[in-house]
Amino acid sequence: MSQPTSVATPEARIRETRSFNWFLASTFASAVGRNGYHIACAWLLIVWGHGSAAVAGFFTIISLTELVVSPFAGWLADRFDRRALYVAAEIVRAVAASVLGATLLSSNVLWMISLSAALFATCDRIALTASQSMIPTISARYSLATANSMTFFLMQFGSLAAASLIGVLLHAASAPYAFGTIATGFFISTICMWTLRREKRVFGDPREARADSLAIDFQFLCLGAVYALLYTGGMLVSVNGPSFVFDEHGGSAIDFGQLESAWSAGSIVGALLLIPLIRSAKLPALQLVILGLSAVAFVFLKVLNLHAAFVAFALLGTLYNLGRVALEVMLQSNVSSATLGRAKGVLHSIGVLLGVVLFAVVSVVADDIRPSTIFLCYGAVLTVGTVVLIFCRARAARSAA
Repeated sequence: MSQPTSVATPEARIRETRSFNWFLASTFASAVGRNGYHIACAWLLIVWGHGSAAVAGFFTIISLTELVVSPFAGWLADRFDRRALYVAAEIVRAVAASVLGATLLSSNVLWMISLSAALFATCDRIALTASQSMIPTISARYSLATANSMTFFLMQFGSLAAASLIGVLLHAASAPYAFGTIATGFFISTICMWTLRREKRVFGDPREARADSLAIDFQFLCLGAVYALLYTGGMLVSVNGPSFVFDEHGGSAIDFGQLESAWSAGSIVGALLLIPLIRSAKLPALQLVILGLSAVAFVFLKVLNLHAAFVAFALLGTLYNLGRVALEVMLQSNVSSATLGRAKGVLHSIGVLLGVVLFAVVSVVADDIRPSTIFLCYGAVLTVGTVVLIFCRARAARSAA
């Protein structure tokens, strides 16, 4: 898909650059709220005695909700104003985070967090699908690789800020302060997104929908498989991370914040690596290398101490985000803007399917198996998945020849 052409006048280019800068600011603030919510909920479930099974159940609720909502969120993003959809979702999350923080200490923690998970996951898919579908049309001055790298860089920088800030707040203050910070992130994100200019699209035009139907071919299915393996690995870190620190290594909330910070710091590096690598590496081959190295890192978590494990999590974060940015570039290069929302919805649904199966297994076995053993098993899953992808792509190449 070709990028839209930038307008010629200097004034219009300045407006376009400022608009994309507001988009990046919104992405950063939303990432603070989004990652902060996941960290706070996962940690509170662990330290208040509900165990790894509760954390796995929390993320299972999120995944099941996303599985149902993702196709609908994609349809909304292709039919309506993506900026307005994003703003509405952020406002709901900001209000919900405020209410959750105010009522958490006087209510059943497990039920309050479980109920909030479905609402947050619904808003999250609508916001992410809408905002990431906007990238090709609001970043015309940049290549897809550069625009996506900048977006994911700010997203992961926001996650790093959340990991550092929320870990300190949970350790030194209380849950209401943490959730107040989360709500603030969503409110700031809303303001920034509302400031940027509208996309140059025709929303809800039935002629556009007929002209640009979504084609699901072999390449799209391969992207779905890669996304599924990357997504599940990232979610496994969120599900298993608190127990890995608290139960297996006897760490504190500060240690857990350091783990999340290491992951986010690696993700920041991964977001930037695609810019130099895209000139020298083919993206499909790069994705296979990323999956293979991720498998090795997951396996080594079994034998590392806590501080050495932080390095492994930083490597995993680097590989995860490099793979995600490369996948976004491939998707946006091969799918028109008119169908990008639906493509992302389908792609995410494929990824969540594997995640739901994994989280269900973790919910059953988490109290009987060490977290590092679960990481080891997923390393084996990644290895098998990588080998299958290599075989399928080689076979498709021979058939095409």
